[in-house]
Amino acid sequence: MTAKTYIPPVDSLDRQWYVIDATNQRLGRLASEVAQILRGKNKANYTPHMDVGDFVIIINAEKVAVTGKKGTQKLYRRHSGRPGGMKVETFDKLQARIPERIIEKAVKGMLPKQALGRQLFTKLKVYRGPHHPHEAQKPQTLVIDTNTGDN
Repeated sequence: MTAKTYIPPVDSLDRQWYVIDATNQRLGRLASEVAQILRGKNKANYTPHMDVGDFVIIINAEKVAVTGKKGTQKLYRRHSGRPGGMKVETFDKLQARIPERIIEKAVKGMLPKQALGRQLFTKLKVYRGPHHPHEAQKPQTLVIDTNTGDN
């Protein structure tokens, strides 16, 4: 007898909306917690090949923190596709220009690299300031303690 693959019923996918304040949060620790919520690993009906996760809204993206010298040494690269089109930017410069992209890139790197990961990424909403346009969804405030460590 072969084991059947568990597939949660579609009506049981009760998706929640969570708001996370990124003020003084460590970038990597915040991103790993958010990736687990997007993936649905915090739920009892977690299924690896399905999207059973919740929506996450991150506010105050410009106040996310990194440790050590990462502000000046961490580099973000992008390419226009043209010869010589490589652009390199430090963490500090990108945070001043587009702080949302830093968190999006960190979380996207922790999701599966396939169609499921792209679908999960659409449930992440990142905003620069303390306001977001998702009040109608009645999001719950989620406190993530990422300030643990030696520093």
